Amino acid sequence: MLKIGIIGGSGVYKIEGIKGLKEVKVSTPFGEPSDVYRTGELNGASVVFLPRHGSKHTKNPSEINYRANIFGMKKLGVERLISVSACGSLKKELKPLDFVLPDQFIDRTNSARVMTFFKGGIVAHVGMADPVCPELVKSIYDTARGLGLGIHLGGTYLNMEGPAFSTRAESNLYRSWGVSIIGMTNMAEARLAREAEMCFATIAAITDYDCWYESQETVTVEMIISNLTKNADNAKLLLRESVASIIDKRQCSCCESLKYAIVTHKNDISGKLKKDLAPITAKYIGK
Repeated sequence: MLKIGIIGGSGVYKIEGIKGLKEVKVSTPFGEPSDVYRTGELNGASVVFLPRHGSKHTKNPSEINYRANIFGMKKLGVERLISVSACGSLKKELKPLDFVLPDQFIDRTNSARVMTFFKGGIVAHVGMADPVCPELVKSIYDTARGLGLGIHLGGTYLNMEGPAFSTRAESNLYRSWGVSIIGMTNMAEARLAREAEMCFATIAAITDYDCWYESQETVTVEMIISNLTKNADNAKLLLRESVASIIDKRQCSCCESLKYAIVTHKNDISGKLKKDLAPITAKYIGK
């Protein structure tokens, strides 16, 4: 059975209704993931769930071990990855409590976030022109429309560093770039999922208008938490129904994104690296 990974963001720390629920601790060459993985069956689909901030929300966006989180998903056999994320809106028509399925990302984080598995003796350059899987996004979008949820297809997600919110000048600058939404976590997940040959999609839940919309109250934690709570049930409903609609066979190119990406010759890659990266690279460079 196809395994679908779900990364829960702020407000989505667990998903009710997973049958045969098991907690699995996964070790990785990149350190500890954010929490234990929860595996089981959700609406007929095999799923793996992980709260990116930890189940008690103890890790801020800059502290998350993104490599360990995604590598653990790969090690558990995940082929499609859905990332749920809170975000701010930079466009009036994208309203709080709506969902957005972005198709582009802009990275404004600093170099402290490691966004590649390929370091220390191996180099790979994956294509990121189209960072989300169109098949996966379409399946989620069609499901949301069928449920009558407010959802927008496409748009650019700007990944800021955080954990503080934007200044008003920053918010207006990003609006001048045509950015749709702003968040703190999804760029690393998109890049690492592509390196791991996973299909990837973001379900972005809008909580606020950032701070550009002067006729609206400036964003506060209280506002975000209130809207997260309101949106959480809809996000979980969308996840439950979406996983049931995803077809088993992948017809996209995500499953071979590393095919021509590894530029280091396999004979020049150490045995330790081959072993460490085997869940991702074994079919190309051996174990």
